[in-house]
Amino acid sequence: MHLHDDKIKFLEQKANQIRQSIIEMLIEAGSGHTAGPLGMADIFTALYFHLLKHDPKRPDWPERDRLVLSNGHICPVLYATMAQAGYFPLDELKTLRKFGTRLQGHPHRDYLPALETSSGPLGAGLAQAVGMALAEKIDHGRASSKFIYCLMSDGELDAGNSWEAILLAGREGLHNLIAIVDRNNIQIDGFTEEIMPLEPLADKWRAFNWHVIEIDGHNFEEINDAVGEAKSVFAKPSVIIAHTIPGKGVGAFERRYEWHGKPPNKEEGAVAISELRTLWGRIQSEHE
Repeated sequence: MHLHDDKIKFLEQKANQIRQSIIEMLIEAGSGHTAGPLGMADIFTALYFHLLKHDPKRPDWPERDRLVLSNGHICPVLYATMAQAGYFPLDELKTLRKFGTRLQGHPHRDYLPALETSSGPLGAGLAQAVGMALAEKIDHGRASSKFIYCLMSDGELDAGNSWEAILLAGREGLHNLIAIVDRNNIQIDGFTEEIMPLEPLADKWRAFNWHVIEIDGHNFEEINDAVGEAKSVFAKPSVIIAHTIPGKGVGAFERRYEWHGKPPNKEEGAVAISELRTLWGRIQSEHE
């Protein structure tokens, strides 16, 4: 689908709103992850407001695409995007990680039925997505118009079960499976290439019979084109390696692995929201 200038402006503004919601949620919760959710806001915005086949009024619509969040710790961006899309009220975002909330610190599908899976153990999500894609292929073959999207972190590729799922998907030629790897180069203990080097990452996926696309994960045109390209590949699954900036939008958080697993305090959050609001104004002026 083509992206015209007005749609790009809309997506940029929506991603900014989502980033502000993420900060507000984390301040209210007093715990949670900052860097990954901010870095993936553009990807989630593009999916929920342009690319996914879904209906917030009918979360169990049988013909919907499936979105599996494997790296469940970045769920603030999932919740904020779903709320912005109309799955539940925005005010509910303030309940993140609180006792009895539907918005658990890792997604729990029994609490929030619009979720496709529960997630927590890193590396498990792709196996779940492979199962969904394989079942869809068995049931409907190429007649199916559904796609299974699996959002993953680069750090979770340290886990062996990720590669078992990659191997099986390649063997089965699951053309209806699109993995999106958040290549932000950080994990909780430091930089990925210092902890467990992943490069040459694209070549590894290709060796497992995947179609590989590398993009700037903050460029809506590249995100859009990559998903379109992935949907046009009929012989194998596709992976989009999205190069992102952890903590994107807040200078003090960007590219710092220390923000992987901690929330801002009230003062840090106020500065972050002010910076994002300034960016909002800049987006508006650039499109006038």
